[in-house]
Amino acid sequence: MSILLNSETTFIVQGITGREAVNLTKECLDYGSQVVGGVTPGRKGREVHGVPVFDTVGQAVEHHGGPIDGSVVTVPPAFTKDAVLEAIENGIKLIVIVTERIPRRDVAQMVELADLRGARIIGPNCLGLIVPEVCKMGGIGGPAKDAAKAYAPGPVGVMSRSGGMTTEISSSLTQAGLGVSTAVSIGGDAIIGSTYAELMPYFEADEQTRAIVIYTEPGGRMEAQLSEWVAENDSRLPIVAFMAGKFMDDDEMKGMSFGHAGTIVEGVEDTATEKIARLEAAGIRVVERIDQIPDAVKEKLGVAA
Repeated sequence: MSILLNSETTFIVQGITGREAVNLTKECLDYGSQVVGGVTPGRKGREVHGVPVFDTVGQAVEHHGGPIDGSVVTVPPAFTKDAVLEAIENGIKLIVIVTERIPRRDVAQMVELADLRGARIIGPNCLGLIVPEVCKMGGIGGPAKDAAKAYAPGPVGVMSRSGGMTTEISSSLTQAGLGVSTAVSIGGDAIIGSTYAELMPYFEADEQTRAIVIYTEPGGRMEAQLSEWVAENDSRLPIVAFMAGKFMDDDEMKGMSFGHAGTIVEGVEDTATEKIARLEAAGIRVVERIDQIPDAVKEKLGVAA
């Protein structure tokens, strides 16, 4: 089992003829993902690594002969909203937005339409998601051979604002013999389509997932939302949180920016110290080094370290 992706998942790449998208498409194909089309206006009739290119999402859906499950969006920020709305209106239910620096108003409108149409947005400014040895959408894990080393199948779900930390955390779990059920790079921008709490029901419903690891840092309110969700829903899944950037609480660091757009510290509630206290009050174990993650997960699962 897995969340959001499986071996039958089909998707397109919007902006497929761009340099980054060409590489991303190859990585996904090499991993075994079903990339069934690409979209770049004015480029219909071309191919990218054997994937047919169309002018519109509608053309891609028609060529496929039925609904397409997902889209990886790699178009420039000024055109991302139109690309995402086009995908949603053509019945695509899972949209991974790689693009960063999209105007916040545009992101809010995309997320609102996705909610109305029953679609799920991952990102913006993310690397996507991966089900080890099954499928990946986006650049997560890099080339297939590298992704295979970092991501082995297992019982631990991973969620992270940082794409790089998604892989680092997953690699530590793989090396410890635990492995990963599904890993999601949720995006580092201030407004994103899917928060930790919003993805938890998917992991709860996945029989393979027996624990969760999240990456957290100062700023933003997602950890507070997650803590509330865990308490209100009596979650069956033990959670381990890796807290980076606790040094930002030091007096000499106040006023400085750190990490992602979501790490804007608006008050004492957004500091690392307060987040750790809130997470631990909800029964979530917090560690401050990556190498502590596997043992913390094993402890939660009752597995010998």
